[in-house]
Amino acid sequence: MADTHTNSVDERLRALFDPYARTGQPGMVVGVAHKGRILVRRGLGMASLEQSTANTPWTRMNLGSTAKHMTSIAVLLLAEQGKLDIDQPVRTWIPELQPDGPQPTLRQLMNHTSGLRCYLDLSFFCDGMSMKPVGYALAVQSRQRDRNFAPGDQMLYCNGGYFLLSLVVERAGGMPFRDFLRTHLFEPLGMHDTVQVGSDMELHEGMATLHVRQPDGGWQRGIFPTKEARGDGAVITTIDDMLRWLAHLRAPGRVGRPETWAQLSQRSRLNNGLELDYGLGLVRSDYRGVETIHHAGGIIGGSCQMLTVPAHELDIIIMTNGVPVDPSALANQVVDAVLGDAVLGPPRATRHAEAAQYAPLVGRRYHSPETGLLIGFGDADGKLGFSLVGNYLMPLAQADGRLHLGYAESGVGPFDVDVAPLPHGAAAPAELRVAECGQYARFTLLPDTAGPDAEAGLEGDYVSPDMAATMTIARADGALVMHVRDDYGRAQMDLTPLAPQVALWRVRSHVLPIPGALNIERDATGRVTGLRMDGARTRHVWFRRTGHA
Repeated sequence: MADTHTNSVDERLRALFDPYARTGQPGMVVGVAHKGRILVRRGLGMASLEQSTANTPWTRMNLGSTAKHMTSIAVLLLAEQGKLDIDQPVRTWIPELQPDGPQPTLRQLMNHTSGLRCYLDLSFFCDGMSMKPVGYALAVQSRQRDRNFAPGDQMLYCNGGYFLLSLVVERAGGMPFRDFLRTHLFEPLGMHDTVQVGSDMELHEGMATLHVRQPDGGWQRGIFPTKEARGDGAVITTIDDMLRWLAHLRAPGRVGRPETWAQLSQRSRLNNGLELDYGLGLVRSDYRGVETIHHAGGIIGGSCQMLTVPAHELDIIIMTNGVPVDPSALANQVVDAVLGDAVLGPPRATRHAEAAQYAPLVGRRYHSPETGLLIGFGDADGKLGFSLVGNYLMPLAQADGRLHLGYAESGVGPFDVDVAPLPHGAAAPAELRVAECGQYARFTLLPDTAGPDAEAGLEGDYVSPDMAATMTIARADGALVMHVRDDYGRAQMDLTPLAPQVALWRVRSHVLPIPGALNIERDATGRVTGLRMDGARTRHVWFRRTGHA
């Protein structure tokens, strides 16, 4: 007799993935295993539109940041062997870093609480998509005298921290990072099609092309602008290898001790006691009453989600090469399809704040004199949306008399806004108390319209030692434009003054249109003496004025 449950699961999974089996667009590779049985092993869409090559179950794709926990387990294996201590200061292994102030530990690099700035973010600030040579990343990380925050005070996702971890693996392990992963992880686990790559410029057999959609509807090859990708996310692999990896992640035995692997998904805790779902390169969270362990990845022209439900031995890997899909949402749909309502609890009921209940906030921006952060509110399909330094709107939830934005929903924070529903006709509050990672700051309401004094004195030249870059603000076609340059290239930003103390900038790029806040320092006469760039993940980058205003 046929197993009707199995058949219905197979049908549900086919219904999920069949729409992506198209020849006119890039696609994905998908692997799903449940209790040792392979349910899905498919290549969908095109591996290369240029070569008219389809994705297959053997196609190799880039994991992006999903590979971060592979870097972490390499560090933990070295700790298991007694070659390092993850609570050692980073400068124990990388003395090139600046010695000023409290020093973050290796653990804090792994859970993104180090407070260090990120070389990638800084490069996007000043040279856009120019190709970075070998040695660039360490040089940038080593000259940073300021930081985002004191170690352990907050969490900000930091690719640069994982780059540094890969250097630690090399120095403690006595071999190149790529070789360490191969000999200590991939080969022992039978992952013969998996390799750490240094650049998207490398050619590897069977690897899919990364695709970026263009404004005119065409496609461009996706290439991440570095020749030195390392532990921050540069592993290419296949479905079969990742299903082997996931099975071992759930039940380790061939490499390292189980307690060593368990550290990857143990939740982290900030100095103020706030517990985070993020561990050492993996996220542990609840989905419909079952515990999941996962990590997403994003590169230029591709994305990924790896997820396992340990209690039900359900493993999922989805890697894409440009198809417009959210692999994290798709992985959750796979959990729904395989485990079903008989196992899963009801979908989490998030009580989102309705934009109509907070109408006076919609369209308004607030700025914190304490932190320099810029936030805004808007209508996100009827929900009240929250924007950080000019980024897209993220729906806010109502919880315990305040508004909340979780890390899982945004990749930043968590954020809490102390404000109750506002009656129709009420004025927007002149001030708000907003917490990032449990640390509250005061935010003041910005005017609806920037007055003429908002842009007064901004034009001119500036320099930043930490960025090793110069900035010029000039007027073009009646608007202010900001040019930031270093030795490798330049980034051009549109500049929108909001008030005398703050402006909004956005990089001119359809690939990475990064926004941020520009905090403006003025003396008692109103003269601009310096500027500070703040992004979502990198903060407090100072430029001082050069020459005369």
